[in-house]
Amino acid sequence: MTEKRALCSGCDIYCQVLAETPESGKVGDVRVKAMDPRPLKANICIKGVHAPAGFSHPERVLYPLKRTGPRGSGQWQRVSWEQAMDDIGARLAAIVAKHGAEALTVSTSQWNTQTDNGAARRFMNLLGSPNWISGVALCSGNTAAINRMVYGWYPYPDYAQANCIVLFGHNPKQHSWTPIYNAIRRAQERGAKLIVMDPRKSESAERADLWLPLKPGTDAAMCFGWLKVILDEELYDKAFVEKWTTGFAEFRRRVNEFPLERVAAITGVAPELIAQAARMYATTGPAVIPWTPITDQQRNSTSAIRLMCSLRALCGYVDVPGGELLHGFHPDIIHESELELHDALPEAQRAKQLGADKHPAFTYRGTAALGEPAKRVWGYEWPNIVSGSYMANPSAVFRAMADGDPYPVKAFITLGNNTLMSFANMQLIQRAMMNQDLIVAVEHFRTPTAQLADYILPGDAWLERNCLSDAFGWTAIYRPSQKVVEPPGECRGVYDFWRELAIRMGQGEQFPWPTNEDVLDHRLQRMGMNFETFAEKHPYHLHKPRYRKYEQTGFATPSGKVELSSSILGELGFDPLPYWRDDPPHDPAWPLTMFMGVREDEYFQTGHRHITALRVRSPEPKMFIAAATAARAGLAEGEWAEVVTPQGRVKLRTAIRAEMPEQTVRVPHGWWLPERPEGDGTLSGAWEYADAQICPDDDDYLDMEQGIPHLKGIPCNVRAIETPAHWIK
Repeated sequence: MTEKRALCSGCDIYCQVLAETPESGKVGDVRVKAMDPRPLKANICIKGVHAPAGFSHPERVLYPLKRTGPRGSGQWQRVSWEQAMDDIGARLAAIVAKHGAEALTVSTSQWNTQTDNGAARRFMNLLGSPNWISGVALCSGNTAAINRMVYGWYPYPDYAQANCIVLFGHNPKQHSWTPIYNAIRRAQERGAKLIVMDPRKSESAERADLWLPLKPGTDAAMCFGWLKVILDEELYDKAFVEKWTTGFAEFRRRVNEFPLERVAAITGVAPELIAQAARMYATTGPAVIPWTPITDQQRNSTSAIRLMCSLRALCGYVDVPGGELLHGFHPDIIHESELELHDALPEAQRAKQLGADKHPAFTYRGTAALGEPAKRVWGYEWPNIVSGSYMANPSAVFRAMADGDPYPVKAFITLGNNTLMSFANMQLIQRAMMNQDLIVAVEHFRTPTAQLADYILPGDAWLERNCLSDAFGWTAIYRPSQKVVEPPGECRGVYDFWRELAIRMGQGEQFPWPTNEDVLDHRLQRMGMNFETFAEKHPYHLHKPRYRKYEQTGFATPSGKVELSSSILGELGFDPLPYWRDDPPHDPAWPLTMFMGVREDEYFQTGHRHITALRVRSPEPKMFIAAATAARAGLAEGEWAEVVTPQGRVKLRTAIRAEMPEQTVRVPHGWWLPERPEGDGTLSGAWEYADAQICPDDDDYLDMEQGIPHLKGIPCNVRAIETPAHWIK
C-alpha cells in the first residue's frame, strides 16, 4: 500500500492525516491514521478513523436522482448527470428570466465540500445573485466579518508561544477540535495559564487554572467586566492605544457603565473571580482568545466579538509572537477570494442582497467600507475570510423563499449543507423549501433537506478529491489533500457541478479550467509547480511570519487603526460602541434556560449518525440537566422528555449531569435518524429530534447587527413523555 496525505473534513478543523491506498481501490478499504503517533501530536479523532465506513455505506447516493412524487415522499428515479444538469439549467434559466437572478439562493457548508475553488460565488456573481448563505453565518464566518470591522482581518492564535489561553464556552476535546485540544495541552505543559468561561464544568474547565461559571449568553457582559478591571488598574498597553486605536475615550466611558457589581449580577460570577481572571489575562501574556462558536450565537454576539477584539488590542496581543496573528494572503498562491469575482456582481444586484437593510454586518453593504483598506493593506479588495463576508442573512432569505417578501426567491441549491436543520426556525425553512420551483441538493445521503429536493446529485468525499486548504482564507498556511481513491459510482466534486451549470447558463468562458485539478494547477502557478508536485513536496507551505505588520501598512480599517468605536457600524446606523442588551422580560411559563450546539464527540453538525461504530457510542439524542432540575420535572436518568420553547418542541433522552447548573438544559445539535425510511412525514425523524425547530429567529432573539439567532439562553420548559416508538425494543 502507498500512503497519501489528506485533510479530514469529518469536521471543520481539517486534521492532516495519512491514508493508505488499498489495492481494491474502494474507499471502504482505506485506512486512516495520524501523521504523528505521539499523543499530543496525533491530530486525528474517531470521526476520521471511521470515515471510510461512512463513505462506503450502502445508503450513500451514488447516482443522480430525480424526484417523481411529492416532496418528502421518498419517490426517486435514477437519471444521468447530463439529463439532470440539462433540466436544472433549463429550469434555472426560466426562473431567472421571470424573476431575475436574485431569485436564486445557494446554501453550502464548505467544510464538508472542502473547496470549490471559488466556483459557487463566481457563478452567482456572474449570474447576478447576491443571495449566498452558509452555516458560517452563525459559526466563525460571522466572527471573521466582525473582526474585520475592528482591525481589518481575523487573527489566528499562536498557541505555541502563548502564555495564557482564554476559552469562552469552547471545549476542545480529544475527539472534538483535536488539534486545538492538543495545542492547549502542549501550552499547559510548558506552563501556560488556561481560563475557561462556561455555565457547566466542562472537560476544559476541569483542566483550567480559573473557571468562571457564567450564565449562558452573557459573554459580552463578562468582557465588559474584564475591561473595567484592565482599564481601571492601567494594565493595558498605553503606547499601542495612543498610536494605533481610535475611539478610546468614548470606549472607556462605555466600559465605565459596567462596574463589577453590575457584571456579576448579569453573569452570575463573583466580582472577585472576574477581576482575578482579567488580571491573569492582562499580566501573563502574550495571550490568546481563540475563536468560539458560543459567542457567535448570542443576541449580543456583535458586541461580544468586538469586545474580545478590544481585549486583544488593548493588551497589545495583536500580530505579536504568542498573541494572535493577522495572516493576510499567501503571496505565491492564488486565493479563492480572487477567483470568486465579487467585483463582477453589479452594484444594483448587491443592493438586493436579502437582509442587508436590517442586519448588514456580513453583507456587501456592511463590508463596503472595508474594500479600499483591504486593498491598501492586503493587496486585494475582497478578502472573504472563512467565507464570512458578502453573505445574505439566512432568516431573510428563508422569508423571501417562503413569502416572496421583498421579492420572490424560487430556486434553491444546497451543497453538503443539511439546510433544513442548520439554521434557526426549521418551520420557516421547510415552508420556504416547499415554495420553491427548483431545489437541487449535492449530497452523500438522502438527508432531511435532500428529501425535499427535485434532484439529488452525488457528491464526492475528502478521500476522493484533491484540494488546497488555507483554513477558508483565515491563514496564509496552505496544506494539500491528495486523492486516495476514485469516487464511487457517479459521485463528483462541487467544482464539476458549478462548471457544468455555468456552461448551461452561458458562462462557459468564465470557467476555463475543465477539472478541479486544472484549477489547482492554476492557483499554484506562481510557485512554478503543479498541484501534484506541491502535494508531494509540501505537507504545508507558509512564509516566515512577520509581526506587527501594521507598523508598515496600518490596519485594514477606514481609519488605518484598531477601531474601538466603529466608524462602519456608526455609518450603518448602529451604536458605534459595544453595548449590552438585556434579555426579554422573564415569562414564568418558561422557567428554564436552554443552550444548544454542544457537540457529541462522535458527530459533526448533522452528519455521521449513519456510521455504526460511532452510533453505538452515542445511540440517541440526550439532553443534559442537573439532578434537582430533573427531579422537579419528574424526570429520572434515561427517561424521555420534551424540551419545549415558544417556537416548538423536541424529544430527548434525559441525561443527569453533575456539571450542569440548576435551571439550565443543554440540547444537542443536529439529530435525525438516517435509518428511518423516507415518506413517513417526519423527514427521517428530523421533526421529532432536530434542535432547529425549537430555536426562534424573531427580533428578540436575533443579534441586531448580524441578524443571527440566540442559541445560548432560550427560555424553555421540560416535561416527561412516553418512550417514542422508534426506541422501544
